[in-house]
Amino acid sequence: MGKGQRATQVFKSTEYIEQARDEDGLLLGSSNGGNGSNPFKLAPSNSGSLLALQEEEPSSKKAAASSSPPPLLQEERKKSELEAVPSLILVTTYLSFLMLIIFAHLRDFFGKLFYPENYVQLRVQNGLAPMVSDFESLWTRRLYGRIRDCFNRPITGVAGGHVSLLDRVSHDFNATFEFTGRVRSVLNLASYNYLGFAQSEGPCADKVEAAMAAHGLVAGSTRAEAGRSVLLAETEDMVARFVGSEAALIVSMGYATNALNIPALVGRGCLIVSDELNHSSLVSGARLSGAQIRVFRHNNTRDLEAVLRRSISQGQPRTHRPWKKILVVVEGLYSMEGEFCRLPEMLALRRRYGFYLFVDEAHSVGALGPRGRGICDHYGVDPREVDVLMGTFTKSFGAAGGYIAGSRALVDHLRLHSHSAVYAEAMSVPVLAQVGASMRMIMGEDRDHALEGQQRLDQLAINSRYFARRLAEMGFMTLGDAGSPVVPLLLFSPAKIPAFSRECLKRSVAVVVVSYPATPIITGRVRFCISASHTREDLDYALDQISEIGDLLMLKFHAGKEIEAKAKRED
Repeated sequence: MGKGQRATQVFKSTEYIEQARDEDGLLLGSSNGGNGSNPFKLAPSNSGSLLALQEEEPSSKKAAASSSPPPLLQEERKKSELEAVPSLILVTTYLSFLMLIIFAHLRDFFGKLFYPENYVQLRVQNGLAPMVSDFESLWTRRLYGRIRDCFNRPITGVAGGHVSLLDRVSHDFNATFEFTGRVRSVLNLASYNYLGFAQSEGPCADKVEAAMAAHGLVAGSTRAEAGRSVLLAETEDMVARFVGSEAALIVSMGYATNALNIPALVGRGCLIVSDELNHSSLVSGARLSGAQIRVFRHNNTRDLEAVLRRSISQGQPRTHRPWKKILVVVEGLYSMEGEFCRLPEMLALRRRYGFYLFVDEAHSVGALGPRGRGICDHYGVDPREVDVLMGTFTKSFGAAGGYIAGSRALVDHLRLHSHSAVYAEAMSVPVLAQVGASMRMIMGEDRDHALEGQQRLDQLAINSRYFARRLAEMGFMTLGDAGSPVVPLLLFSPAKIPAFSRECLKRSVAVVVVSYPATPIITGRVRFCISASHTREDLDYALDQISEIGDLLMLKFHAGKEIEAKAKRED
């Protein structure tokens, strides 16, 4: 039985809908009044009904909700606060990086003396300056190069719950690699396959094949010329319905969705207020726009308000004229931290200060909320209160590209002024078909698989809560909010980052380790990506292996505290 068939068989099971849930499930929680009823059956069936229900709420309730954050937000704020890091760990981490950098400089110094031929590319040649200086490339050559075997590992086949990895070795300290010809199957905790739609078999794959037979592969043109097909228009309308907006614009590349659309929204004389941990695509788009940029502390609405008050009162630099526009840019789910943005608090600030709000839902759409509609669905807020909703299809939908959703006037403006719409080639037919098939399944519009989309959402939520809770019980220091499919585990020491990755690979578990400059220098981590395609047996196996590695590398910083907590619960 293939991986796609196995995943389909798992999701067709009604085990997680009919049976009562444990402490990681959704049926025993208090979010629906504690009556034990299925929250998915109580949810509206589409975005239009959600908006209608919210419009019927009394204005007094809306005012009360806007004046203070909901209990869910307060609870998540407490859980997602970074735990106090022991001083010894911080000191040893800084010293480790300091020693690595000192030895890297020493190796360069003596290498230039005794092996000058190895540094030719870093010297001036024929009057031409080197493309990259030795100091700029020091990190890549001396630090990243030593652990390069932990990254860019080649795979083959479907990147589902398990993935086939091509085995390779290096005989020159990771300068080059040689394939051994062996292929090994590993548990995949590295891919963004949140809902398990990355399949080569099943209903989505069948619809992709049918679409290619009917429409071919590509339009061979930009959407502004001859690339706006019926399939593209239908998919854009579906995306707008899915997220609860008036209209949507589909872009063929996720990174370009941010980098090329933000400059079409703001420019000179405008202000962008950005979270300090925003994704590189948001940073690139902000810089390309030519607008002034201010940064606020991560997920800190008090600091955001202070930056807004200061920027509004002072106005533009030199002239002190009022800003033409103010755009606040945040992410719905921060992929390196596993944290949700404080959307209700930010909407309250938006109503107070009148700025535009841009929410990047690359990791949250399809993965958060009882109906998979993203961060707005998670908090139960009206998506029309967010001016610009951005998302990608590469995570939860098993496809590629991204979208911008908002008012019809906004989308019409982007169709004419965004480089992604005017110059980029329209999205290919197979990708559009995959997006449409997976999105219909999530919305329950596929009659042949009406429950499968909801089962995937349900199982992803259960898997995510279970995995994060078990890691915390083992004594690991983790980040993120409850229910996040991204679970970061802090490693700190630069020596433990490659060691953790290599030990996981020995045990047939594929993970992603992350360090500076993707994260702050002292908070190197491993980032687990949980999927609905993972079974409980998969997660238990991974947790057992991670526990052994944690003992080996001494990563269980809170083991003593957890033992005490368990003893109290037993008493």
